[in-house]
Parts: sequence; C-alpha cells; structure tokens
Amino acid sequence: MKLQNMTLSPRQILEDIALCLVFFTRLPLPVFDFRGRSLAAAIWAAPVAGLAVGLIGAVVYATAERFGLAMGPAAALALAATLLTTGCLHEDGLSDVADGFGGGGSSGRKLEIMRDSRIGAYGASALALSLLIRWSAISAFADPTQALLALIAAHAASRGLLGAFMHLLPPARSDGLSAGAGGVSAEAAIAAAVLGAIPLLLLGPGGAIVAIVLLGLLFAAFRALCLSQIDGQTGDTIGALQQLGEIAVLLVASVSLS
Repeated sequence: MKLQNMTLSPRQILEDIALCLVFFTRLPLPVFDFRGRSLAAAIWAAPVAGLAVGLIGAVVYATAERFGLAMGPAAALALAATLLTTGCLHEDGLSDVADGFGGGGSSGRKLEIMRDSRIGAYGASALALSLLIRWSAISAFADPTQALLALIAAHAASRGLLGAFMHLLPPARSDGLSAGAGGVSAEAAIAAAVLGAIPLLLLGPGGAIVAIVLLGLLFAAFRALCLSQIDGQTGDTIGALQQLGEIAVLLVASVSLS
C-alpha cells in the first residue's frame, strides 16, 4: 500500500488493521505485538474496524428477521450488537462532550466535566437521541440487504473521518487518549477518508454524493465547534464525531435505500 510518503508492507497493513480492531472493538482477538506502532500511524485502518462492526450488526439484523421478528425489534438487536462490539466507546465520548460543552463555562471547566465519569442531563439526552435516531433509521429498512449496506457504509464512513480530525486539530490536553495516540500524518488521514468513502457507493450514486457532502459539512461544523469550545480535540470529541457521522449516513441510507 502506498500513498505519497506512506508505504506499508503487507505485514504492516495487517498489523495496523489488527491494532484498529483491538482499539475500536471488544472482539476476542489474539494478543498482538504491534512493535511500537502507534494508533495515529494505524488510523488509516479505522474504516476496516467499522466494516467489522457494521457486518456484525447486519448479521444480527438478518438473523432476527429470519426468526420472524418485526423490523423494529430486529433493528434494536442490531444496534445492541454494535454497542456490545465496540464497548460503547464512541457513545461514551458523545455523552462526555454533550455534558462538557453544555455545562461548562470556560475551556478548562469543559475539559474537567468531560473527564468526570458521571453523566449529566446533556449527556443522557445526547445518548437517548443518538440511540433513537439510529434505531429509527435502521428499522426503516425493508429487508436485511438494505440494513447490511447501510450499516457497513455508516460504520466505515464515520470512522474514516477520525484521521483527518486528529490531523487538523491539536490535542486540547497534554495528556489523555488523543495526546497519547500521537500526531496523524496527512497521508494516513487521506487514506482513512478514502477507505471510509468507498463503502458509501453502496448507497447508490445519489446517496453517496449526498452522504459525502453531509459528512463534509458535519466535519467542518464540528471542527469549528471544538476549536471554539476547547481549542482542540480529545478522545471524547473523536468519539462524538464518529457518532454524528454514523447518524448522518444512516439517515441518508434510510432515504436512498428505501
């Protein structure tokens, strides 16, 4: 794999995919020796982890439908499967950001609230809305094939945004998950964005174009919000961006695939 100055051997490609699977999911994977490879360097493979999450949700949806469940319960089980697969990693970020941005006055206070393990009204409301919107979108699909295409596109594309977000915004803290991940190169960010965008073609040409435009606007708006609120990004804001991107693509899919 080669993208401008980024050249990876087949072994490095597999190691980066494994690293992203280990970080972004709770799948029972073997213990890997990543030989000092950082998450920032491997972030190009985040959409591959998203692909795995989407496939698991789609399999659960298809299985539930096969046993005669209605679309609503099948969508709820598919959503639950994706939450279990990721360990609610990104949902935690969304709730922390909602509490911090909504309840803090200064940048320092917002960051302090975001580190608090307790959840407030803003965080609970954000989680409830995220789950409700995603469930509503998934339950709109008439058959498992539509759910498969939508879930793959949503989970891969939303994680394709993360590399560029980490590249374009400085860490808001000197410690924490984002700061510890290291700096993301432009090459890794571009590779992640391209890999994340490819599955959007599953939504059809029109759906893919709408999804790309919507994700671009969402990315720009959330980047500006994070800069104005905390002067950068944290692991929580990265998780919140994933959630927003997933919601956006599922909404587009509920229209383009119906």
